[in-house]
Amino acid sequence: MPERPAALIVGAGPAGLMAAEELARAGLPATVAEAKPSVARKLLMAGKSGLNLTKSEDPAAFRAAFTEAAPWLAPMLDAFGPEEVQAWARGLRQELFTGSTGRVFPTAMKASPLLRAWLARLAEGGVTLRTRWRWTGFDSDALRFDTPGGPRLLTPEVTILALGGASWPRLGSDGAWAPWLAAQGVPVSPFRPANAGLAVDWSPHIARQFGSPVKGTRLTAGDTATRGEYVLSERGLEGGAIYALTRALRDGAPLTADLAPDLSADALAARLARPRGKASLTNHLRKSLRLDPARLALLMEFGRPLPEGPALAARIKALPIRHAGLRPLAEAISTAGGVPHAALDDDLMLRARPGTYAAGEMLDWEAPTGGYLLTACLATGRWAGRAAARRLQG
Repeated sequence: MPERPAALIVGAGPAGLMAAEELARAGLPATVAEAKPSVARKLLMAGKSGLNLTKSEDPAAFRAAFTEAAPWLAPMLDAFGPEEVQAWARGLRQELFTGSTGRVFPTAMKASPLLRAWLARLAEGGVTLRTRWRWTGFDSDALRFDTPGGPRLLTPEVTILALGGASWPRLGSDGAWAPWLAAQGVPVSPFRPANAGLAVDWSPHIARQFGSPVKGTRLTAGDTATRGEYVLSERGLEGGAIYALTRALRDGAPLTADLAPDLSADALAARLARPRGKASLTNHLRKSLRLDPARLALLMEFGRPLPEGPALAARIKALPIRHAGLRPLAEAISTAGGVPHAALDDDLMLRARPGTYAAGEMLDWEAPTGGYLLTACLATGRWAGRAAARRLQG
């Protein structure tokens, strides 16, 4: 026979755990079902290189990073934005610092101390955590689970789905839920990679530069331009500057690199016109333009045969980057697509299934890296948790 818990959260990532915290804060029992043996695996992975909690900037600028989704996400981000995220983390006794670009990190840098403190607080609040409970779809009004104790059916009074998108499936976000919701009459936008690297079929000569950061360039794709760091990897180009252009690249915009963004084309041509004596062209470029090995490697990879005179300056200012498209969806940091705004009411409840809410990356929004992703997951989880608590209370 189906069990009937008061509140069920499916997915124990940041959005799901925040929803559970809001139900516990309201004094309501909540059960969290997680398919993996442990919780918040993607959060822990993100914390390996420094857990970027949020970004300290003007609220309007913060919201603008969410582009088309900004209007409907605005109330949630206003209620739980960068300042509130920092206060929440400090409430878990995590010391924070803000970097030069406004990004906010725990002083410990890792996610594990924050997660341990968070799970302890949830346990104190009466939240029940069930790991290795894999949701396998609906059975009439019930949700069906494969568990260590065998199949289980649950018919909660309220359900919050926080299942993630379709990136990094080995960490739990595999998008398997999409056809189950579609069968319930919930429209689901196709998944697409967001914050993804570029695949490049390199020539052999560039292998010595694999792992090198590329600094001091401006990348342009379509109407979007960015200055930032990225890395030459065996698989292609990866890093924040590339991720910021994913949307334009996904839509087919060509990619160009300005290898000397602080110099005009005329100034560049003047430097190149200096006598070079017996120096090779490579040494002349390195000395006259102060191009480091990584930028020189890009120029030789994508710019040859190199022209002479002003044409060379023009190529350095707008070097076409040939690539084989975005890396696969499973390798993207996040995904676009999922449950669209039109399928939800103002409380993030599914219009096709009253009493069931959705939160986090399974919603159809995208944002760049830099603290935006995690903040929105927390904010939408909090919003759905509060709405579910109000429904339970009557």
